[in-house]
Amino acid sequence: MSSQQAILPEVEPLLKNRVSLGQSVQNSLTMAYRGLLKLRRTPEQLIDVTLQPLIFTLMFTYIFGGAISGNVHSYLPVIIPGILVQTVITTSVVTGVQLREDMDKGVFDRFKSLPIARIAPLAGALLADTIRYAIATTLTFTMGYILGYRPSGGLGHVAVAAVLVIVCAWAMSWIFAFFGVIARTASSVQGISLLILFPLTFLSNAFVPVKTMPHWLQWFVHINPLSHLVSAVRELADSGTIGSNLGISLIGAAVVVLIFAPLTVRNYMRRA
Repeated sequence: MSSQQAILPEVEPLLKNRVSLGQSVQNSLTMAYRGLLKLRRTPEQLIDVTLQPLIFTLMFTYIFGGAISGNVHSYLPVIIPGILVQTVITTSVVTGVQLREDMDKGVFDRFKSLPIARIAPLAGALLADTIRYAIATTLTFTMGYILGYRPSGGLGHVAVAAVLVIVCAWAMSWIFAFFGVIARTASSVQGISLLILFPLTFLSNAFVPVKTMPHWLQWFVHINPLSHLVSAVRELADSGTIGSNLGISLIGAAVVVLIFAPLTVRNYMRRA
């Protein structure tokens, strides 16, 4: 009897975390709601998804518009999809940074004592950040419309393009969540993530025509997954067509999730 009593305290936390799939989903949604409450109480966390698309759209449009397309109006169909992809994908870095901050502050240690699915805090954070992507997407298209951007593809294809970017950003967030789990500090997560994103975004077709780049650089731009995503958004929004770039973008997003989701969950579960 005494041996059983000695074992029970060690087994009890494990039994508390053994929940059904339905409970896991409910717990994840609750954690996502917690993330939204954090945004409401600290609205400054939305600065990157509110001011960044506005500033970048104005800056790139009026600096490069005349030089690249002859005038601002002709440059808008080029730059708006590029700014959209850059802004939303860059926003996904916040997932890993905030995850690392929560782990450093001991927030996840408190979750261990609760009778919830161990994966719920991670899943909830990833779900909540899709709202950030939606805000950035909406503001980018809105700013473009104010400047005179009129997508020829129509509202339906613009909506598909927006969903595509949000899905791809959610897939990318698994990479940064992985960094958030394995890195030592939040600043290191941000540094590593931006070191990866800056070459991907600027060495792409997001801002300038590929043909203006050196030949030795064009090969990288053509295989850059963000170039395919930008091209897919342009095809949808500007011409209302669905081409191979859409399929390539979705396949790339699926590959990223298949690789980094198990890695992130495995390393997270060791620490949760």
